[in-house]
Formats: sequence, structure tokens, C-alpha cells
Amino acid sequence: MKPSSPALISRDPLAPCAQPAYLWCMTAPLIDPFARAISYLRVSVTDRCDFRCAYCMTEHMTFLPKAELLSLEELDRLCTAFIRLGVEKLRITGGEPLVRKGILTFFAAISRHLQTGALKELTLTTNGSQLRKYAADLAALGVKRINVSVDTLDDRKFAEITRWGRLPQVLDGIAAAREAGLKVKINAVALKGFNEDELFTLTEWCARDGHDLTFIEVMPMGDMGEVQRTDQYWPLSDLRAQLATRYTLTDLTIRSGGPARYLRLNETGQTIGLITPLTHNFCESCNRVRLTCTGALYMCLGQEDMADLRAPLRASPDDAPLEQAIRAAIARKPKGHDFDYSRQKVAGQVRRHMSHTGG
Repeated sequence: MKPSSPALISRDPLAPCAQPAYLWCMTAPLIDPFARAISYLRVSVTDRCDFRCAYCMTEHMTFLPKAELLSLEELDRLCTAFIRLGVEKLRITGGEPLVRKGILTFFAAISRHLQTGALKELTLTTNGSQLRKYAADLAALGVKRINVSVDTLDDRKFAEITRWGRLPQVLDGIAAAREAGLKVKINAVALKGFNEDELFTLTEWCARDGHDLTFIEVMPMGDMGEVQRTDQYWPLSDLRAQLATRYTLTDLTIRSGGPARYLRLNETGQTIGLITPLTHNFCESCNRVRLTCTGALYMCLGQEDMADLRAPLRASPDDAPLEQAIRAAIARKPKGHDFDYSRQKVAGQVRRHMSHTGG
């Protein structure tokens, strides 16, 4: 017997949504099995990049055929469905998102949700190489802040770690972003034996130029050939201890909607973020999922389980089946990942490269 009054409508946000009569299914927020509201979507618009960072991909990558990628219009439709279901923060990633042809048309389309207030924040993670070209347009379309990856301020080491990148081009892009009024946060992957000696150099540069700074532990994703993850791994517990030799550290309770934990350096007043998937599992507050450029939804960065959203997206112009597929995926979101470098071996490693998932 179908429910005939609102009192009989299911109030379980994870209840099956196959019957249109269950009106709750059309308006319920996205809640995972551990009572976490999913309000943050990271979208990879391409797996391609103009760099070949040694912790992200192999030097001679085989990229996806362009025919497998969702069109920008399809990505817009998918993002719009998530926004309709309660996602308030959208981060555009890659690969390098700004190498995707026509990418500004995508930002222009998505910006309509900023204007209505349905979307609270539209952000971008980039390697900085294309910022001189795009920064002003991004700011005009409602992007307020961006993350830029800079692991070293040494020209030679930058060319080594990115293989194809050039530091002056990135620094010029950061300058263009600041000129456009964008707030810049620097992401630096902590790499043992590579940028340990630049901890204070990076910190002082960000303090001087007014950039936020976040350090990230290297994660075991993708087959890196001869590169050994355990050789790259610099635990942020050690990094923090080194910071404490020069600065007075104060732990902060602020949360940005992402996985970082924050501390203040009292002497400079700056805020430092630490993303520690290995030394401190941050999964208990995870509010995000990741969508790839092929329409695969990963409910956890550190798990292989995924949901194919491309099939329901292309099967019907009606978004109801797509929304049902999204809800079914969120109902499978795990409690956390299994990354582990203990006992000098990589556990919980996933096969796909970071560039495919989008970070």
C-alpha cells in the first residue's frame, strides 16, 4: 500500500528512492551511513596535465581517450544534480583543470549556482602554469580562492619533481592570481629527502607574501614504477616537530570543510594546514566525494569502490535516475580509508593515479 499522507512518508535519508511517491527522496540531504552530510564535491575535469609530478604520475603516462571523457555540458549537469541534493562547495581539479579545452565555459555555467546562492563556494586546485592566462576570468566568474601546488622554491628541484614544469611560470601565475584578487593557498607535498630542508623557506615565503600554506603527506596511489612511496614519505608529525623548534605553535579548532587540521605560528600569525591521511586518519569528519572526468564517483579517496554515474546520465534526459544513482552511491560510502606505511611497506594502496581521481 502506498503512503497517502506526509505522516506515512519515509524519513530515512538512505531509504530506497525507486518509488516517486516517496517525496522525501526528492528533498532529503545526502547523508552517508555514518551520519555525515555530504556537502563537498571535488570534480576532475581532465586526467591530463602539463606537468608530470613524481608523486602523482609516471613520466610517460597513458591518458584516457578523449572520447571517454564527459563533455563540459555533462559535467555541468552532474554538478547541478549534486548541488540540487545539497552540495554547497565545488572544487574543480584535474590533472590540471586549466588545460581542458573550453574550461571557462564550464566555470561560466556553474557560476549561475553562485548567483542563486545554492552553491556557496567554487574553488580550483591548479599547478599554476595557466594562471597568467585565466586568473582574471576566473575571478570575474565568482572564484574567490584557489589552491596552487608548490613543493619547492628551488628552480632545479622544481624541474626535477614536476619533470616538465618551470618555477618562474608558476610564480608568475601566482602573481597574476593575486592581481586578480584571488586568495592563494599553497599546497606542498612533504617529501622525505627532497623538501625537508625547505620547510622554513616555504613557510617564510608564504608569510611574507600573504599565502596560506598546507602541507600534505604523500599518499599511496597509482603504480609509480621505480619510485617507492616509503622512500618519499615524510610524516607530518616530524614536520610539525621541526616547526616547533623555531615557532610557538597553537592548535586551532577551525575547519574549512576539507581534511586539514590547522595550527598558528604565533611569531608570524600565519595559519598552517596539515593534511595527514597516514599519521592521523581524518576520515571521521569526511563530508566529500570525488567525481572523475569519466563520470565515476569515488566515495573515498583511499578505496577502490566507485559508482558509474555516466550510464544513468546518458540513459535519460530525466535526472531522477541520476539522483537515485547518486543516493545509492552515498549509501555505500565507507567509514574511512586503509592507507598505511607501517612496517616499511605500503598498505591500502589504490591502483588509480591521483591525477585520475582529482585529489
